[in-house]
Amino acid sequence: MHTTDTTAPTRLFFLDWLRIIAFFILIVFHVGMYYVSWDWHVKSPAAGPGPEPFMLLSSPWRLDLLFLVSGVASSFMLAKGKVAGFLRQRSIRLLVPLLFGMLVVVPPQSYLEVVEKVAYDGSYLDFMRLYLTGYGGFCRGHDCLILPTWNHLWFVAYLWIYTLFLAALVAALGDRFDTLASRVARSLAGWRIIVLPALVLAIVRVLLAGRFPQNHAVIGDWYSHATYFSLFVLGALLARVPRFWPRLGDVRWVSLGVAAGCWVAAVIFWAVPDDAVPAGQVEALRVVIRTVYAFLAWCAIAAACGFAQRHLQRDGAARRYLTEAVFPVYIAHQTLIVVMAHALKPLRLAPGLEAMMLVVATLVASFGIFEAVRRSALLRPLFGLAAPRKQAAGASPRLAPARAA
Repeated sequence: MHTTDTTAPTRLFFLDWLRIIAFFILIVFHVGMYYVSWDWHVKSPAAGPGPEPFMLLSSPWRLDLLFLVSGVASSFMLAKGKVAGFLRQRSIRLLVPLLFGMLVVVPPQSYLEVVEKVAYDGSYLDFMRLYLTGYGGFCRGHDCLILPTWNHLWFVAYLWIYTLFLAALVAALGDRFDTLASRVARSLAGWRIIVLPALVLAIVRVLLAGRFPQNHAVIGDWYSHATYFSLFVLGALLARVPRFWPRLGDVRWVSLGVAAGCWVAAVIFWAVPDDAVPAGQVEALRVVIRTVYAFLAWCAIAAACGFAQRHLQRDGAARRYLTEAVFPVYIAHQTLIVVMAHALKPLRLAPGLEAMMLVVATLVASFGIFEAVRRSALLRPLFGLAAPRKQAAGASPRLAPARAA
């Protein structure tokens, strides 16, 4: 009889903590987007390249980690129920907040974007009439704002799409999915746990990143899909092999060291003027830096998972509260940042002070919204929360599926 090293999935509490931490980093990152030279919805008058090296500490890996963790959570849920029930639950928990977000949460971001970028002087109600009818005239040159939009909620749309494909894959493979999980886990041991996933990400980046720049619009976003869906499926596979995760703990320091070295190399590369590189060496250097970027992304993920596995594999009231809070906080946070940044602009505060105020105010307001949402049976589904249910006294939290969006 064929056997594998897979077992019934058990709750990996440290991944819940990682997901919580990653979403909190996202708030800091989106505040940072107000101050860097990269394009965003609204911009500070003091925006410039200064903070960008610090943004590179999280931008290469944060979303990759979230898709990996979401794959783990989806695999847990699929292992505990039927595919049809899983799809019904995930569609309600993802599509309802996505639609609500596009109609209610996101429009203020787009309104303030056109106010700042194209000097739109209409009222918010006037803008909403244009928003809901798909107006395409908000343009700067050939760059036109697409309406309606999902802005930061693209993650929810992509997660739902990947959920459909994963459910189809699990349904098609049946028990062979666990067999495949076992083989993948066995291949990721020793040095291979660092090198193999990073090489896959590097190949994807070298081949696709230049041809298909990220657009978060589903269609044509092939580099993003190749990266995020690969990590989503990897997480789903490794969820079936609990003994895999301590291996990341064993290589956590090595992974952290490689990630730090790659970050230094990336910062140096982006600091070099374009005209300082001989024309004949540009393409070769681009391949090298894309490979370095991929190793930075995977090694940062491996280090984060390794340290969390060693130090955060524990449950408690804080984990349960924050696990429920993190998705509503994610839905609300970017609109709060955009609105508050725009409102603070006339005060001309020092950028450092203003940034700290934005982070604190966003956290306070986001959790205030969560506290209101969690108490309302009407609002809960609009922010991705299940209807409240009573847990039997003494029930083990290890039997509950991960609640990751």
